[in-house]
Amino acid sequence: MDPIDRLRPADNSFAAIAMTYGIDIVLAILILAVGWWISNAVANALRRTLSRTNVDATLTPVFASLAMWAIRVVAIVAALGKFGIAAASILTVLGTAGLAIGLALQGTLQNIAAGLMLLLLRPFRVGDYIEGTGTTAGTVNEIGLFTTRLTKADGIVMYVPNSLIWANAITNYSANDRRRVVINFQAQHGLGVEHVLGELRRLISEDPRIVQDKPAPWVAVTDYTDTGVKYNVGAWTNASDHANVQADLLRQIQPLTREAPKPA
Repeated sequence: MDPIDRLRPADNSFAAIAMTYGIDIVLAILILAVGWWISNAVANALRRTLSRTNVDATLTPVFASLAMWAIRVVAIVAALGKFGIAAASILTVLGTAGLAIGLALQGTLQNIAAGLMLLLLRPFRVGDYIEGTGTTAGTVNEIGLFTTRLTKADGIVMYVPNSLIWANAITNYSANDRRRVVINFQAQHGLGVEHVLGELRRLISEDPRIVQDKPAPWVAVTDYTDTGVKYNVGAWTNASDHANVQADLLRQIQPLTREAPKPA
C-alpha cells in the first residue's frame, strides 16, 4: 500500500476533529469577545446613567463593576459550554478554585468585605474629607471593592486598602454641615479684660460667615496667670468656611495678644 494512502485515514481524522472542535473554538472566542464588549458597554452606560440620577456617587463604581463581571462570568460559562462542559460542573470547579484562592488571598477578601461594609454603613461618602491612622487623610474620590481612592490636600492621590480604613477609627470632617471654630489665646494684663472681650464680640458679630444664634458664639475668660489673661473663643460656621474663618480670626486676634504702645 502506498504510504500516502496509509496517511489518508489519519488526515481524515484530523480534518474531522479540526472541523468539529475548530468551529467550537471559534464560537467560544467569539462569545468571549462579544461578552467582554457587552460588559464594558453596559458598565459605561450604567455609570453615565447613574451619574445623571440621584443615586449616591459612592455606589456608582460598585454597581458598574458588579454588572460588568456578572456579564463576563455568563460569557465564560457559555464559552466553556461549547466544549460540552456543563454549567454545574463549571460552578463546582469555580467553587473549589474559589475556596483555594480565598485561603491564599485572605487579605484581599478582607478588603472586599470591608469595602462592602463601608458601602452598607456609609461612615463617609464621595466628596467627604476624612482622616484615619498614619498618613491616611484626604477627600474621598471613590470607594471600590478593594481600595478607597483619596486625594490629599496637596493634590496627591492615595489608594488605601479598605480593611485598613474599616479596622481603624476614621474622622469625617464633612459629616456635619457646620463646624465649630475654637481659639484659645493669652493677652497681656495691660489690655484690660472688658476691652479684649468687647473686641472679640465685635470681630464675631461683623463676620457674616459666623452663625450668630442657635448656637450662639462663645467668648469668655478661662484663666488668670502671672503673664496674662487666657481667653476662649468658640463660634459655629459652615463646614466649607471653617478653615478660612479660623485663619481670619487668628489674624485679627493677634493684635489683642499684646499691650498697645503708650503714647510718648
